[in-house]
Amino acid sequence: VEHALSITHTLWVLMKSFPLACGRMHCFLLDYGMDPFLNCSLFPFYVQGAGGWSPLESNKYQWLEIDLGERTEITAIATQGRYGSSDWVTSYSIMFSDTGRNWKQYRQEDSIWAFSGNTNADSVVHYKLLQPVIARFLRVVPLDWNPNGRIGMRLEVYGCSYQSDVASFDGSSSLLYRFNQNSSQTVKYVISMKFKTLQKSGIIIHGEGPHGNSLTLELYKGQLLLHIKTGTSRSASADGNVMVKLGSLLDDQHWHYVGIECTNRHFNFTVDKSTQQFQINADFTRFEINEISFGGVFSREKSGMFSKRSFHGCLENLFYNDVNVISLAKQKRQMSIMGNVTFGCSEPANVPVTFAGSESFLQLSGAQQKDSMSSSLQFRTWNKEGLLLTTELGSFSTLKYLNINEFKSIFLVTGSGLNDGQWHSVDFNARKGRLSLTVDKEMSSSGHANSLLHVASGNHVFLGGCPERKNTQECRNPFHVFQGCMRLMSVDNIAIDLIQVQQSLTGNYSDLQIDLCGIIDRCLPSHCEHGGKCTQSWNTFYCNCTSSGYIGATCHSSIYEQSCEAYKHKGKTSGFYFIDVDGSGPLNPQKVYCNMTDKTWMVIQHNNTELTKLKSSSGITQHLAYFNYSANMEQLRAIINQAEYCEQELFYHCKKSRLLNTPDGASFTWWMGRTEEVQTYWGGARPGSQKCSCGMQGDCLNSRILSFKEHLPVTKIAFGDINRVGSEAAYKVGHLQCHGDKNFWNAAFFNKETSYLHFPTFHGELSADISFLFKTTAFLGVFLENLGIKDFIRIELSSSSEVVFSYDVGNGPFEVRVKTPTPLNDNQWHYVRAERNVKEALLQVDQLPVRTQKAPKNGHIHLQLNSQLFVGGTASRQKGFLGCIRSLQLNGVTLDLEERAKITPGVKPGCPGHCSSYGRLCQNEGKCMEKYNGFSCDCTFSAFTGPFCTKEVSAYFKPGMSVAYTFKEPHELDKNASSQSSSIYSDLTLRGESIAFSFRTTQAPVLLFYVSTYYQEYLAVLLNRNGKLTNVEVFKVNTRNIANGQLHKVVIKRQAEALTVQVICLLVVSYFQLTKLLNKVSRLNALGFSGCLSGVQFNSIAPLKAALLHPSSSPVTVRGQLVESQCGASSPSNPFAAETTHSLSDHSGTADTSEPIVNAIRSDSALIGGVIAVVIFVIFCTLAIMARFLYRRKETFQSREAKGPKPDESPDFPFNNEPNSQNMQSENQKEFLM
Repeated sequence: VEHALSITHTLWVLMKSFPLACGRMHCFLLDYGMDPFLNCSLFPFYVQGAGGWSPLESNKYQWLEIDLGERTEITAIATQGRYGSSDWVTSYSIMFSDTGRNWKQYRQEDSIWAFSGNTNADSVVHYKLLQPVIARFLRVVPLDWNPNGRIGMRLEVYGCSYQSDVASFDGSSSLLYRFNQNSSQTVKYVISMKFKTLQKSGIIIHGEGPHGNSLTLELYKGQLLLHIKTGTSRSASADGNVMVKLGSLLDDQHWHYVGIECTNRHFNFTVDKSTQQFQINADFTRFEINEISFGGVFSREKSGMFSKRSFHGCLENLFYNDVNVISLAKQKRQMSIMGNVTFGCSEPANVPVTFAGSESFLQLSGAQQKDSMSSSLQFRTWNKEGLLLTTELGSFSTLKYLNINEFKSIFLVTGSGLNDGQWHSVDFNARKGRLSLTVDKEMSSSGHANSLLHVASGNHVFLGGCPERKNTQECRNPFHVFQGCMRLMSVDNIAIDLIQVQQSLTGNYSDLQIDLCGIIDRCLPSHCEHGGKCTQSWNTFYCNCTSSGYIGATCHSSIYEQSCEAYKHKGKTSGFYFIDVDGSGPLNPQKVYCNMTDKTWMVIQHNNTELTKLKSSSGITQHLAYFNYSANMEQLRAIINQAEYCEQELFYHCKKSRLLNTPDGASFTWWMGRTEEVQTYWGGARPGSQKCSCGMQGDCLNSRILSFKEHLPVTKIAFGDINRVGSEAAYKVGHLQCHGDKNFWNAAFFNKETSYLHFPTFHGELSADISFLFKTTAFLGVFLENLGIKDFIRIELSSSSEVVFSYDVGNGPFEVRVKTPTPLNDNQWHYVRAERNVKEALLQVDQLPVRTQKAPKNGHIHLQLNSQLFVGGTASRQKGFLGCIRSLQLNGVTLDLEERAKITPGVKPGCPGHCSSYGRLCQNEGKCMEKYNGFSCDCTFSAFTGPFCTKEVSAYFKPGMSVAYTFKEPHELDKNASSQSSSIYSDLTLRGESIAFSFRTTQAPVLLFYVSTYYQEYLAVLLNRNGKLTNVEVFKVNTRNIANGQLHKVVIKRQAEALTVQVICLLVVSYFQLTKLLNKVSRLNALGFSGCLSGVQFNSIAPLKAALLHPSSSPVTVRGQLVESQCGASSPSNPFAAETTHSLSDHSGTADTSEPIVNAIRSDSALIGGVIAVVIFVIFCTLAIMARFLYRRKETFQSREAKGPKPDESPDFPFNNEPNSQNMQSENQKEFLM
């Protein structure tokens, strides 16, 4: 045939052709050289003939079938439209078969592949198949065509002849191959073959060797199980049995490849395109076998050892170490044959049908008015529910339902776990009111019922669903439609001929794929990562990520942070946390202790931290100590590499137990780290020095700290020289601790639109996650981009309030967009995370909801990139990014932006300005301080300590204990000076104060807080005798007793004439007039205070903190023994806890709104600044606290300055009346007392 195929037919075309050596089918064979990809010759031109194939009807049920005469390796296909017409196919799929029955769809990237066809009638579209197809029959199925024309096609197929040796086994036959002595002692075994079968179980290979070694390849429920047994193990702990499982749905009567490779103890096991590597226990240096049988266990005596049946099916191209076993069997050389082994592959006539869609159904005519009815079928599916068959049973239009959901029907329930993808048989019989339903005859799973129902067969039988998904009198479906495969269907003992159904000679159907079973296992290989469990339905798969530590459609993304540094900058405090050091990478999360101090320490614990003493013992020359850590060695290596600094304490004391033998001799005592190298240096010394720090520095000060990262952690210590009389030694090894996260602050600043950083190609074929932080003032720019031939991946700022994540894996561009309510170009740090997997793509910006879009169900799934990865720009140098990018991670791997920026023009390493985004973490008057890598909180002017100034400084007071803080002049002033223009003078004339403290006590009455000035103005906070608030100048709070030992907090603020009191747990607030307070304050001061004070703050002064942490450098006077306590630790410490406050001006009924609040105060009360407005904020609960303020007001600030100094013995100073008071103030002092 010299021209292209030009035959028209409505259903199929059978082309008989001569055997091909290699080349283009249906044209003369010419040799133009070997193509390395196809491994056969290709023509550089196309023979274009007139006409072409065009069916009478253009619909989805048409195909073109080609019989190649023999099994052929098909490597490429080319198409044209019909000559001189508007008829061409724009999209098509192909199927193939060995027998013209039981077709298989061509798949690529785990999807039914749709080839792009033609766009006109003349151009030729040529495709090389990524995976060559070996078949005799080929079908081309048009999926779409020119809407202005019809289906039309000219076709050419390319390939090579295929030669093979085949053997068929009937379930009781086998071949035995015994090796000669030399071949049985080889160190490498390679077994390869192909097999096909309809049986779901059977032994395919069994080999035996010395010492009880054996190898068995078993087909079990459509999967291949490889059993390796190594006989009697010399080690009680060694496992002598290994079982590896691969493959799924292998009982489909299609060829499947199997490869087993053994080198010493290492195995590679391959089924089709999946490979698993494993090794047997270390007791064996070589796995040996000396005979091997194929098709089952050869010896009938030995076969009794196995309950499993032998293989029933065909083997092809069976090789053992390059020996063609089937060829030897044909020649009857070195082979023993048991049973009936034939050298061909006969296949049973088996026509399955696939119900693939939601509108699939098959309608058949029933035998009318029979007094009995029977039906049987086999099915396989992944769905939990679906209608198998429905028909009328009797004059009352009662319907029979067969439903997969635990196989429930209206009458009977039987079977379970039937959605496992295996073939299951169903038999139903109805006769004279007796119903029976049997599932899987071998399992004897059946149900029976008796009924008075008159049985009469209906007019029609429906399988899978109802026409147009509607319930009618004839077809009712209360369940979901069935999606799966059926075969061997019969009604009233008459087999259903599906080929006649396909040819429209009988029955009616919709959306069926006849003569193939299109079931696939979407969980093999599993796309669920990190131990996620895969389940599936007919159309998709699902990943159960429970307890895996990961989330997402494929369990790709870790739920944990990658370091303690990351937890710290989320406001977390010290404690145990799980960290995932490589994010979405292969390492599992591990539990560590995060010590959130000024430096964030990550502590990895081990099992041997106690001080251990060693004493001399006769016969023992060495003691070995081992250390097992809470993280494995891969995790430890990643943690240490990521940290800026690591250390471990190694404590060693000895008596008559030497470390070194001689300066040049071997050490008596040594240790090992993760490199498994012997180390003989000790704390503070350099590696290889065989010294301690005292030996390096020449003094007697010795360090216990090992800090050479590459050698940490300590995994083993060997102690020698402990066998002498009187020898003693003691050791203690601390936990490994590291600080600093080199990845978290790794940043680069892009100051030119044309600048970018480039990195190696990003490999994220099936799963890709990208995360980073950025800040900018620009309106748009590309964050990163990586290109392939057609594929690409890109993240960009498309506008000031929109981030776009786009990619293409071959199905066309795919985008996910997130619009933000506020601009992103505000020069603040913003977080971006994008992920793409086979199921979906998602994008998150800051804390906004994640935007997710589902990926196409079929098509390309592999992201294939080949260019460099561009960061901060593109290959075209357009739309470059201006600003900072930080902590850029791709699939858990952090790119070193700073190192690359050092050598790149237009890009600078690092990026300052972290306080603008993280300054909010500094609480309680803490000040954010910029650092090159991050920031820190300065707690100098805060009453709190800790990394974020959130740790309260507390002390427990007893009667007679107090703290006085004296405010002094920055320079000495003349006592006779008429004015004091100093900082202290400004203190005396402050227009505002801010006071905060917490307390707990059971004492009442008690003075909690007191501040006084030179001008005899003072502020006092106290509890009255019943533990309630009382006698406040401008208000009174009535509540239950709060001297109850619980922690209460007070916040007092005054700004000019406005006074604000924030108290925790207030109930009722009322007002009363000022009474005489001075004597009461003095009396309470004499009683002293018993309880806890915490977080005491007066403006920028923290007197309690100064007394506890800096007593020698602060102007504090302490009475009694003051010790820091944790008594205030239960106070609210969450820096982000929202507090609800209420203003007194919003509180109705307290005062007449027509009368100023000042009129409720006695006219003889002198207050600073005149009228004071009181605002009370009520929050949280039901406790109460009182604040008492008494301000003695002067006429004006000018008159205050003119008065001059007052005598120290002022009668108005409340503490002077008490003999034990030590509160004398000089004229230029203010004092604060607790």
